[in-house]
Amino acid sequence: MIRWQWSRYEDLSKNDLYELLAVRQQVFAVEQQINCVDPDGLDKKAWHLLGWWAEAGNDRRLAAYLRVLYPGCKFSEPAIGRVLTIAEIRGTGVGHQMMAEAIKRIDKEVPGSEIRMSAQCHLEKFYLQHGFEISSEPYLEEGIEHVEMTRQPLDYTV
Repeated sequence: MIRWQWSRYEDLSKNDLYELLAVRQQVFAVEQQINCVDPDGLDKKAWHLLGWWAEAGNDRRLAAYLRVLYPGCKFSEPAIGRVLTIAEIRGTGVGHQMMAEAIKRIDKEVPGSEIRMSAQCHLEKFYLQHGFEISSEPYLEEGIEHVEMTRQPLDYTV
């Protein structure tokens, strides 16, 4: 069972910030061998979605994470980034739950807004399932092939 927590940067506890940075380092630097400085200055301009997993008899553990950059921070629209799940829960559907949670939050906070992201090419099919469309040619970012993807706003006129 995952418990979702939305926090702005200034509302993150020291422990939550430590956990999210540690998990991002584990996934991006260790597993994917991305050689870059992860704290990029944009965390302060983002909503953070943390997915806490409580295993039987153990303390909660950060199992899923993404950030949503405020409109105007990187693009004119909100942008999803730093999307991850820990190895132990990949393939369980938690990533799909997290994306649905993010889209719902963005629609609430910035109704009628397109959503943009830079997605690793091997995850295109995952994001296509959430209404994103490829909007660029592939390009290298931190040594990994990416594409820009956008999701059109929800239409409530139907």
